Amino acid sequence: MTHHLSPRAKEATIGELSDRSGVPQSALRFYERQGLINSRRTTGNQRRFSRDTLRRVAFIRASQRVGIPLAAIREALAVLPEGRTPNRADWARLSECWRNDLNTRIRRLERLRDNLTECIGCGCLSIDKCALANTDDRLGERGPGARGLGV
Repeated sequence: MTHHLSPRAKEATIGELSDRSGVPQSALRFYERQGLINSRRTTGNQRRFSRDTLRRVAFIRASQRVGIPLAAIREALAVLPEGRTPNRADWARLSECWRNDLNTRIRRLERLRDNLTECIGCGCLSIDKCALANTDDRLGERGPGARGLGV
């Protein structure tokens, strides 16, 4: 069943928020448990989200897409005055703060990609050339076998 969020609606059910945001209801409940979004409960104990939660969910998803951990997203949302929904200026400020971390991750991923040419899908079985998990055959010093797999 598809739920539509009326342009005049001040609140949304979890189904309406899910349909409009494209985020599964289970993820919305998870975000709420993590303190990223809030709802009020009706007398029938149903969740009602304020309309601006849609923008907040979009902010969370955009942040996740660029690799920002939920803990960092929660911290960023917590510093907004009165817990308000992030706006364009907030996103610009936060993304600038996250830029160094993202650049570090990009460099790490590039090194990983470049080192994959040496990987033969060994499962890190203590092969001496594994630059990913067994640089300089550290695991070989512990004896033969699949040391990196915990067996």
